[in-house]
Amino acid sequence: MKVLLAVDGSDYTKRMLAYLAAHEELLGVGNFFTALHATPAIPQRVARFVDKATIDNYGEDEANEVFKPIRAFAQQQHWDFSTAHVEGPAGEAIAAYALETKPDLIIMGTHGHSALGNLFMGSTVTGVMARCQVPVLLVR
Repeated sequence: MKVLLAVDGSDYTKRMLAYLAAHEELLGVGNFFTALHATPAIPQRVARFVDKATIDNYGEDEANEVFKPIRAFAQQQHWDFSTAHVEGPAGEAIAAYALETKPDLIIMGTHGHSALGNLFMGSTVTGVMARCQVPVLLVR
């Protein structure tokens, strides 16, 4: 099974990974995991004052910081594993990546906001679920 892990390096990502480690039977064996990190785009009014290489390196550097502990975790778990980095609003970027790569499952950590909280604050999870036909497993 192709599993897409939406990661941001937060405690919610760590809890998601800990949950997967504690519940290996949930997915079985023989899975391929891709950790995906979405970096917000730099606003145009800022980007015109910064060279393209610096902007490109910013996103890659941020993603690599997020991926470093996740790579170590994946190695400990003996996962078939890769990483991917996209730019843009997280919900939209994750959904677009899923549409392109067609994973069998998306797994995300969630803050656990109520529906009312999501109405006012917005949510990456809500954005992904609204744009995807792929099953999403939320770990709270």
